Amino acid sequence: MSVLDELQQLAERARAGSRPALEDLTSRILPKVYGLSLRMLWDVEDAHDATQEILIRVITNLSTFRGECAFLTWVYRVAANYLLTFRKTRLEEQRMSFSLFSEDLAQGLEDKAAREPQSALLLEELRIGCTMAMLSCLDRPHRLAYIVGEIFALGHQQAAEILEINPGAFRKRLSRARGKIVEFMRAQCGIVNEANRCRCHRRLTTARQNGRVNPAALRFARDEETARQFPIVAAEVRRLEDTQRAAALYQAQYERIPGELVRALRQLLARFELTDGGARATETEIKR
Repeated sequence: MSVLDELQQLAERARAGSRPALEDLTSRILPKVYGLSLRMLWDVEDAHDATQEILIRVITNLSTFRGECAFLTWVYRVAANYLLTFRKTRLEEQRMSFSLFSEDLAQGLEDKAAREPQSALLLEELRIGCTMAMLSCLDRPHRLAYIVGEIFALGHQQAAEILEINPGAFRKRLSRARGKIVEFMRAQCGIVNEANRCRCHRRLTTARQNGRVNPAALRFARDEETARQFPIVAAEVRRLEDTQRAAALYQAQYERIPGELVRALRQLLARFELTDGGARATETEIKR
């Protein structure tokens, strides 16, 4: 049985009142919803808040899911509709653009920065934070199209269903977003193009000084072992056609699910009563 079929069956059992099915279902879609939220919003706290709200909407609207599309497509549609109207992020408040980002990347580069083995995790933190921030240079509709179409590599029909536009409009939106990301990385990113001056190891000292990388509170990097494997990933990325390198770099990233988000999910599920047809928020949850 495929993962999509399993999700479909879990959704049906949850609608019928099975709490174990609901718990299993939400734990499986949590990484997908959080991954989408984090890439859309960049800020970990914002992604945490958005993920909880999206999961509440999914849980309380299970009765409206009629199986006319794949369950995950429906979940992504719920998430997309919410994320498009979410409050402005810190980067959006700063009116982040590709030109401003280019200026920022040119500042504080060291010519001969040390490549210390113990810096692998910090470099991973910097890389992921940088590429996540890059997405914020796109407006939200184009950002969303790039994430679902290029990073998640969903088919055009499915992606169009998620965005609730026709496939032709989605292809145009994705093409524009892809073109901007590829052009920027081709000109700036030393991972995608080794001829570029910008290198993560040259930016690390400045990033630590300005608080963008905090060794005591990592936001994006997952673990030391994954971080140490990045040179292999980078080599694989550079073997691709240059138009494919940007997407491959994003796809190689694994989001770090905050432990507090998992705990919040468990507390959230405890505040729902199951009924025939889905879940209903208790009075406590309604007043949350």
